[in-house]
Amino acid sequence: MPTLRLALCQVNPSVGDLTGNADLVRAWSRRAAEAGAQLVIFPEMVLTGYPVEDLVFRRSFVAASKAALDRLAADLAADGLGEVPIVVGYLDADGPPQVSGDAEPGRGARNAAALLHRGRVQVTYFKHHLPNYGVFDEDRYFVPGDTLTVVRLGGVDVALTICEDLWQAGGPFAAARQAGVGLVVSINGSPYELNKDDLRLPVVRRRAAEAEATIAYVNMVGGQDELVFEGDSMIVGPDGTLLARAPQFVEHLLVHDVSVPSTAETGEIADGGQVGDGLRLVRRTVEGLPPAPDGPAAHGGVIEPVADEAEVWQALVLGLRDYVNKNRFPSVVLGLSGGIDSAVVAAIAVDALGPDRVVGVSLPSQHSSEHSREDAADLAKRTGLDYRVEPIQPMVDAFLANLSLSGVAVENLQARVRGVILMALSNQEGPLVLTTGNKSELAVGYSTLYGDSVGGFNPIKDVWKTLVWRLAKWRNAEATRLGHTPPIPENSIGKPPSAELSPGQLDSDTLPDYDVLDPILIGYVDGDLGRDGLVASGHDPAMVDKVLRMVDTAEYKRRQSAPGTKISMKAFGRDRRLPITNRWREDG
Repeated sequence: MPTLRLALCQVNPSVGDLTGNADLVRAWSRRAAEAGAQLVIFPEMVLTGYPVEDLVFRRSFVAASKAALDRLAADLAADGLGEVPIVVGYLDADGPPQVSGDAEPGRGARNAAALLHRGRVQVTYFKHHLPNYGVFDEDRYFVPGDTLTVVRLGGVDVALTICEDLWQAGGPFAAARQAGVGLVVSINGSPYELNKDDLRLPVVRRRAAEAEATIAYVNMVGGQDELVFEGDSMIVGPDGTLLARAPQFVEHLLVHDVSVPSTAETGEIADGGQVGDGLRLVRRTVEGLPPAPDGPAAHGGVIEPVADEAEVWQALVLGLRDYVNKNRFPSVVLGLSGGIDSAVVAAIAVDALGPDRVVGVSLPSQHSSEHSREDAADLAKRTGLDYRVEPIQPMVDAFLANLSLSGVAVENLQARVRGVILMALSNQEGPLVLTTGNKSELAVGYSTLYGDSVGGFNPIKDVWKTLVWRLAKWRNAEATRLGHTPPIPENSIGKPPSAELSPGQLDSDTLPDYDVLDPILIGYVDGDLGRDGLVASGHDPAMVDKVLRMVDTAEYKRRQSAPGTKISMKAFGRDRRLPITNRWREDG
């Protein structure tokens, strides 16, 4: 069988940066060509970044994407790379947006792939399966394609597919088998979720068996608002053998030689014929291919996935780093309470940006314990971040001298004074304010609007409290393994959590213990279980009723919360969307 050297370019584009993304494609294409690649593959919508959301509706942006694609093809040829076939994802349209008055049935914006060769766009493919669940709204934006594009490269038939095409049975992969292709290219913008890598490989294996072909799966990497893409690109043989796999959360060039049946061995259905799922087969031949490289075969290697805590930590670090850098913030600032949440956020920020770009501010009141102040200072010393102390009591006293407040109102006042100080530092010096509330607190509304919830980004927004503790312990153990100073004080990990807004206050005064609370929340929020389902799972009925009431009445707070990196199957904001005004209650 012929051998084809593939180069899977696991890169980090930025939404809207057409010039920068094109330069990214050119630079990585050169690296791939220098490695002897005969087919170079980039992720879904790499030219525009992904997801572009309502930019799809701007005809100016669609036109710019199409012009950038033509320009990229010419620039690649001018770079001396014209003989290398290169697959890129981009935004196309063959009609007005579906939301416009002049929309045409079956025409509109397209999530597209193009093969560039000899300075031209040789073939295109439009995504067939459009996901409309979780974070995806592609039925809102795109029109599905109704063709399967097969390109003949050096005697090998290669089918083009895009992301969701792989996650559903039938469709392009069943059609690829009927068309007799030897290789299916799958370009992806598949966002990270914990344990998704465990699902991805079995899915690719099923599609390889369905297509009876080798699958080259390339996924993007990097953060885009709440989403983070982890890469995990791979090549899987027709028999399900994992041939090569890229690392997670880093840009990577995966170069691997695959043996692919020639056209004579596969037979064919003619151009224009019908194949599975009502698709029309489009066949094109691309003449000329870089010669097979001399020397030993290229092996991309197989990178094994890491432990859950390491995976989540890398996702949170990358998500924060790209949010800060792509939005051009010079640094970040956060309140350091000495507690576990702010300690973990500070450690993530230092790992993402370096200590010189992280400002930690201790904001003690009269209720702040001495050990909390010491723990905040200890964390600053361990990480090397810019540490400051701004006592809030004089400002709180000034408010109380002019307002008659008591109880919870005084507690919330302290939190809001802290928020004012952090935002003032942001206005004065330019850092992005990080808020530090975890998913458990966000779920039950255990926060103060415009107080501890203030900020432009929340790295642990989608992290349950019990997972926060696991991450802290893992990060310290990892530092010890590497011979580094553990960043998080043991006191912050071991002490009972407290907002310290009143004398002797503990979270457990208001909330169930987190090892009781989190399983209920995970069932209700992530699993969509109702009251009966939660009780049937073994949870105390009275506790379930209490927790569900807190969750249901806190929706207005969550709607105003800062964005944060998604790591679960159902993140607040992106995935879980419920009405604020809502009288349905699970207890009837």
